[in-house]
Amino acid sequence: MPPSTPAPVVSSAIAPAGAGSAAFAGTIVSTYPDGRTARLWLHSDGAYTARGRRGDSSAGRWRIGAGRVCLRQSRPWPIPFSYCQPFVSIGYGSTWSGRAPTGEAIRLTLVPGRADEPAR
Repeated sequence: MPPSTPAPVVSSAIAPAGAGSAAFAGTIVSTYPDGRTARLWLHSDGAYTARGRRGDSSAGRWRIGAGRVCLRQSRPWPIPFSYCQPFVSIGYGSTWSGRAPTGEAIRLTLVPGRADEPAR
């Protein structure tokens, strides 16, 4: 990815099980090697909002297919590809490993609540 093109802030995702799923009531926090964090909020209508490790907001759509969760950014500007990761089913407090779109190894945690979520 060229340096001038910001990477989507989403680094991995969980498989939402339904409208009452923790995925729709919680926040997925991605912790990068430098200690900064990005946050992702999934919505049951297929939308997502996110705040990157530099504090920038983004939004788009997510979908599940072929055992993967894929996210496609539409704001602040459309990115012409989807970022996909295998999905895992987890609960609050669960932590798992993933890779950021930049290739960095990251730690992901599902936490309860949706504090600091950007407006849709």
